[in-house]
Amino acid sequence: MSSSLSPNANNGETVRRDRILSSKLYFDVPSSKVPVIYSSSYDISFLGIEKLHPFDSKKWGRVCQFLIAAGVLRKDQIIEPLEAKKNDLLVVHPESYLNSLKNSSNVAKIIEVPPVALFPHCVVKEKVQRPFRNQVGGSILAGKVAKEKGWAINVGGGFHHCSAEQGGGFCVYADISLCIHYAFVQLNISRVMIIDLDAHQGNGHEMDFAHDRRVYILDMFNPGIYPFDYEARRCIDQKVEVVSGTTTSEYLKKLDEALEVAATSYDPELIVYNAGTDILDGDPLGLLKISAEGIAKRDEKVFRFARARNIPIVMLTSGGYMKSSAKVIADSIENLSKQRLIDTESSPDRM
Repeated sequence: MSSSLSPNANNGETVRRDRILSSKLYFDVPSSKVPVIYSSSYDISFLGIEKLHPFDSKKWGRVCQFLIAAGVLRKDQIIEPLEAKKNDLLVVHPESYLNSLKNSSNVAKIIEVPPVALFPHCVVKEKVQRPFRNQVGGSILAGKVAKEKGWAINVGGGFHHCSAEQGGGFCVYADISLCIHYAFVQLNISRVMIIDLDAHQGNGHEMDFAHDRRVYILDMFNPGIYPFDYEARRCIDQKVEVVSGTTTSEYLKKLDEALEVAATSYDPELIVYNAGTDILDGDPLGLLKISAEGIAKRDEKVFRFARARNIPIVMLTSGGYMKSSAKVIADSIENLSKQRLIDTESSPDRM
């Protein structure tokens, strides 16, 4: 209860609320746009050094290219977010953590690309941190757009290994936690469900909301891979483990069962869906055996779960360490459109 909060905690909440209310990241989106959020500044290009990590750092732009080529949406329909600035990030991250990112070696450690440590901070800030901050802006805006339109897809984001105090696993900022805190204040929402179906455990948001009953976490992950965060595992409301080698039919059966339990366990006003494609068969880090069609079916099941209950849903693309991931994501979004779970037709702006 808020009455049991110490004066310092109350003051911290007031500061957080003021930061959120003064942010420019929530803005009115023209009706000519569809709830797909992306900016060309998401993509990371850093003298080829980005190729030293298995993650496809241009995945996000390629997803949009596939969607446009398939006629699912036009370039002028995509919503371009604003970059999350320091004041926005301070809503979740302490100043000490943001200051630690001024050290290139710390950033290199988080994104798991050691040569980045050799570059001055000004270069790393522009080439690495800025794309991530733009994606954070997209995740935050997605909450507002989903509340207004029923759904929103941020083509980036889903940095679920980053908590307020610590980054890791290619995740520099806690965009999921930020999206939810903005929704608490700006959208007057008090119950959020995180459905995390990335192959890896979402230890970042789990630590951030460990003692917050406003957030229910369903995490379906491979326990035999990174991050092995057993403390965070204790914070999961609904833990579903899928071991290495799990096949498509097995996976989808477990998901159906998990969603049935979730439906009777919690009544959210917003769903944040972390839709990592590292469950794909052949992914070198996820170690699961889910087909591309299985991923499309997975996303369809989650959207049906949300849409049938009229719960706004935010989808984030998260992990996926194969070049084929971008096409898998685009095909899944196209399937959502074909199944009429999302509407990619925009209304003309009225003068």
